[in-house]
Amino acid sequence: MRFLPHVTVATIVEDNGRFLMVEEVSNNRVVFNQPAGHLEADESLIEAAYRETLEETAWTVEITGLTGMYLFRGDNGVTYQRTCFTARPLALQPDVQLDEGIVRAHWLTLEEITALRDQLRSPMVLECIIDYLNKPRYPLDLIR
Repeated sequence: MRFLPHVTVATIVEDNGRFLMVEEVSNNRVVFNQPAGHLEADESLIEAAYRETLEETAWTVEITGLTGMYLFRGDNGVTYQRTCFTARPLALQPDVQLDEGIVRAHWLTLEEITALRDQLRSPMVLECIIDYLNKPRYPLDLIR
C-alpha cells in the first residue's frame, strides 16, 4: 500500500509575548490553531506559509525561520507532515476575507493557549510553540 502523508505548513507569529492564533470550525467543533494549511501545487513551503497566514488571519508577515518538521497521525487516520515556520507580523490587511470556516484571529499568550488545550486542533499546536520558545530556530535556506 502506498503511503501518502498530507504536506502542511504552520506559522508561529509572535509579537511581544502574544501569538497569532486562528479560531476555526473543524468537524463541527470550534478549535484553535496556528495559521496553517495544506501545500498547493506549484507552491514552495515558504509561499504556502505566507499564503495560509494571510488567508486565515488577514496579516501579512515576514517568514523568518524554521521551527521544525513534525509527523502526526490524526484521529482520522491521516498522517500529516507539518513544516512549522516563524514569522514577524508586518501589517493587518482589513480588506482580506478570511477563509471559510475561520471564525477570527486572536493574539494570545502562552498561558491562554495552554488553557485552551482541549480546544487545540492537534497536540502539534502547543508542541510547536514550546519548541519555538525552547529550541533553536533554523535558517530558511535549510529548505531547498
